[in-house]
Amino acid sequence: MTPKPPKQPRFLIIGAGQRGLAYAKAVNTVTPGTVHAVAEPHTWKRRQFGRNFIWGKDGTPSEGQEFADWREWLRWENERRGKKTQAGNLEANDGGGNDASPAGVDGVFICTLDETHVEIIEAIAHLQLHVLCEKPLALSLDDCLSVYRALQPPQGDDHRAASPTAIFSIGHVLRYNPHNIILRKLLLTERVIGDIVSLEHCEPVGWWHFSHSYVRGNWRRATAAGDGSLLTKSCHDIDFILWLLCSPASLEDASGAGGQQQPHFPRSISSVGSVTQFKRARKPVDAQNATNCLSCQAEKHCNYSAPRIYASRLAKMGKDRIWPADIVCPDIEDVYRTQGADAAEEQLMKALREDYSPDTMADSQIAERPWYGRCVYEADNDVCDDQVVTIAWDDEDTAPHRLAKTAVFHMIAPTEKQCERRGRVYGISGEIAYDSYSISIYDFATAKTRVIDVPPPPEDQKESHGGGDYGLARQFVAAVDAVVNAGMDIETAQARFVGCTLEEAVRSHAVVFAAEEARREETVVKWEQWWEQKLVASAAAALKV
Repeated sequence: MTPKPPKQPRFLIIGAGQRGLAYAKAVNTVTPGTVHAVAEPHTWKRRQFGRNFIWGKDGTPSEGQEFADWREWLRWENERRGKKTQAGNLEANDGGGNDASPAGVDGVFICTLDETHVEIIEAIAHLQLHVLCEKPLALSLDDCLSVYRALQPPQGDDHRAASPTAIFSIGHVLRYNPHNIILRKLLLTERVIGDIVSLEHCEPVGWWHFSHSYVRGNWRRATAAGDGSLLTKSCHDIDFILWLLCSPASLEDASGAGGQQQPHFPRSISSVGSVTQFKRARKPVDAQNATNCLSCQAEKHCNYSAPRIYASRLAKMGKDRIWPADIVCPDIEDVYRTQGADAAEEQLMKALREDYSPDTMADSQIAERPWYGRCVYEADNDVCDDQVVTIAWDDEDTAPHRLAKTAVFHMIAPTEKQCERRGRVYGISGEIAYDSYSISIYDFATAKTRVIDVPPPPEDQKESHGGGDYGLARQFVAAVDAVVNAGMDIETAQARFVGCTLEEAVRSHAVVFAAEEARREETVVKWEQWWEQKLVASAAAALKV
């Protein structure tokens, strides 16, 4: 019998924004999979995405490849599966097999705004598709735990947890950055500085980047559930620290008494932080009562001038991606191409002129959209632009014996570097210093320093978290491919390729929420008791629903 040829894994991208574009490019260039469909409400973004990644510049979408939003796709997919079941073909996403039905997908990339993730995941959970969700998973711990329950298969009669039915991955791209993979190997496998005593890690957000996303943009306001810039910007930095100091060296190989080795859980978590810069008290005197850059006398010499920040990107049109000008006006490249540079600049200025007054617009209306021309000192932001998190671990007496240690994380806005992490790890036999490009190892015994220059990612991956976007997409698709074509069981593929379970992803988010609670209440969170209380409360609430 001729062996069946391998099937090319197919994926739906929900959300054709910045993150959707990044993952689509990675899937189509470095994995055996393909982007098969897109769901995006913005017509121009959806069509441009399709031309670039699915049906080509001169092609047209086939049935099942273009949807105005994820709900439209879900209705279509449920109907498609129903028709296939009636026809006696139970392989719901076989792509046509011996019949003429349209192709389905094997997995979904969820790249929509943070507040939509929970609704989407819970709505599609019954499809048992493989899922990669952009970070953060959800904006509250309760919602994270709800997602966990939604994706967990039902228990059997023996009340034992059933095996997962699909691959799950979260957009913690720092785990998949080649630089960080080398760093973790040096620390945990080669143990070049021995037992780790302490770690310092910093994310320099970038002075204008913070103003774009966290003062004027979509992530400028915290919700009552407890999210803030630590969650929306730096949850993968907290995850990175836990990956180095908490997780077993290998998820697949780790084993101990009673099964898989448990993580080395923290003892305590504390945090301090505040809005230090972007508030009315910092406003230049000559700005007077202006609330918008285009009507402000101080604009010409203000570092945060919106015209300067956004319009300067237009000069790169046709050469590089013009982020963040294309966030302000998603179709600005199309306007530039069809109407010229002056029309593109006028469209941008029109968007930047938009402003609001709390006297004439309801707060809910103000909150529901970004205001990219707004004065950064008159904005409605309330998320920290400077925050420090401290995590402490105790000695662990049970095998394997793991020692006490500490970690300090610093998220800071006014920096020259933009998201180029740096840090230092102290061990009993040496120390490591790292930035986004190199790793320096100092050995106490020899008093010598060894520097590892990590090769930079290819030019087209420069803005992909140091190659982390590509690494994450590659590993997720490899896991799906192993299940679809090699018959590998889900748990093995999850461990071998993704290297992180859904449970670990939820716990990583929980540490962020614990840190935010510690900051707001000016207290120290005792992890074990705190986590147990949260789990009990969430389970009780779920039973009442």
